[in-house]
Amino acid sequence: MAAFSAASAGAAVTVFDRNEKAGKKIYITGKGRCNFTNLCSAEDFQSRIVTNPRFLYSALHGLTPEDTVRFFEESGCPTKVERGNRAFPKSDHASDIIRALQERCVHAGVRFRFREGVRDILTEDGGDGAEKPRICGILTESGERIGADAVILATGGCSYPSTGSTGDGYRMAEALGHRTTPREPSLVPFLVEEAFCGELQGLTLKNVSLTMHAEGVKKPVFSGQGEMLFTHFGVSGPLVLSASAHYHKGMKAGLTLDLKPALSFEQLDARLIREFEEKRAKFFKNALDDLFPAKLIPVMVRLSGIPPMQRAGEIDKKSRQAFARLIGSVPMTVTGTRGFTEAVITRGGVDVRDIDPHTMASRCVDGLYFAGEVIDTDALTGGYNLQIAWSTGRLAGLSAAGQ
Repeated sequence: MAAFSAASAGAAVTVFDRNEKAGKKIYITGKGRCNFTNLCSAEDFQSRIVTNPRFLYSALHGLTPEDTVRFFEESGCPTKVERGNRAFPKSDHASDIIRALQERCVHAGVRFRFREGVRDILTEDGGDGAEKPRICGILTESGERIGADAVILATGGCSYPSTGSTGDGYRMAEALGHRTTPREPSLVPFLVEEAFCGELQGLTLKNVSLTMHAEGVKKPVFSGQGEMLFTHFGVSGPLVLSASAHYHKGMKAGLTLDLKPALSFEQLDARLIREFEEKRAKFFKNALDDLFPAKLIPVMVRLSGIPPMQRAGEIDKKSRQAFARLIGSVPMTVTGTRGFTEAVITRGGVDVRDIDPHTMASRCVDGLYFAGEVIDTDALTGGYNLQIAWSTGRLAGLSAAGQ
């Protein structure tokens, strides 16, 4: 998007990509379907940005989600909108998004140099008493020096390093005097202490509620409803990934899982009364078929403390209500997250204090611009992070060409 925007504004543009083809990371977004933006309201969109939302105001105003959908439609990529205002290519193929972008770039005159990474960004004295150095070119990994009036650094973060995002952008930015914030995996599965997660490996729960508390913080740091998955190491799925956006390394955090969020405690207790009365002659362990998936029943029986061979009709009020409370708040202890190889995005990056939010220009080096995940800003799942990439790319491209 940065390359297309700069070229369409009249600049001569070359993209350097160490991969063998363009948009390698886009191929794997949205499980290969590419949830490329979200058509919620501007206010809702801002609320989904976890880090530095105000910094992105100008970029998102310059290229809105509606503008992005129009861009792809006009580029020959039909789109559709699904639950949660998430936009996808109608074909469900991420490759169509890449093809549309690349064709627009080529038509605008952009040159691509694949299998050609960049080792360093070159600068020279700004001249005429200028306080800042200015861009004069790049040095490729093969040792070639190439002159340039402007450089856009759009190298991504550290997540999914197999796609080429190995954190080089941070190193290059730091070498030019920019501050960076610590990098952590985000939108990433949780490691959980409780062994029952491993027992439930492969089980997906839909329409459940998850709340995360942090030690020393009164209010929940996250609360949401949706879908989650148990794994051999802990928990994953959309709900968990969103919760992880609010988790920081070293945080002592706990999760509570509400298996029946649509029911109040009173409604759930009344439901248990009916279930246990209808199945009064059955053992407790055999009276829960209508409440939980089969795989979850042994775990819930064990966590309840109610003897599995006790008759359902003999369970007293105190035990029944304690079980109702358990259903609404199954406890789990977070011990950490999976690494960058499984993280959708990277939290942290080039400090926004060193970037002009109105142009995406560096405040440290004339002619240097930033776009996408290399910047210290991130959002929840649902197409928000890709929209941030398109919007910052668009602004950086137009600004670089304009100089």
